Amino acid sequence: MQWAQWMRAAGGGDEHAYRSLLASLAQFLRRAVRQRFARIGCGDGDVEDVVQETLLAIHLKRHTWREADPFTPWVVAISRNKAIDVLRRRGRRAELPLDDVPEPESDSVADETSGHDLTLMLDTLDERQRRIVQLVSIEGHSSRSAAESLGISEGALRVALHRSLKALAARWRENGK
Repeated sequence: MQWAQWMRAAGGGDEHAYRSLLASLAQFLRRAVRQRFARIGCGDGDVEDVVQETLLAIHLKRHTWREADPFTPWVVAISRNKAIDVLRRRGRRAELPLDDVPEPESDSVADETSGHDLTLMLDTLDERQRRIVQLVSIEGHSSRSAAESLGISEGALRVALHRSLKALAARWRENGK
């Protein structure tokens, strides 16, 4: 699958591969979420919210994907969880089966996505938090190498990263409403 190749290349610093990955995923996710919502009787009103939350989660958690594992199930699980989160915020309970997710088209290409929103969100963090998120979540450095470059312990880096991502998520939710 092309997505896994793009994700690996992005991990190596290939920005073009990462943009291609996000664009292709956005197109796939819009179609998949629209189909899921139609099956449970929801309109298209929250589709874009789920897509954007999923893309943000993929971006922020991309270091958790293991290259030896299949990529599509990882993306589908994130998307499913984000769809449930959106529906819960609306006051609905939903169970979305993984089996009904359509297979992506192998050569699908979507509109270009922009990192503008991410940059704006990162700018809400203080310099230390922004640098930690940049090193680990965006540039893909290991906790060890990021901690060494910042002159802090690996444990302190993980705690700071967790708090930074939590702050980003809270700000993103505030701005999204």
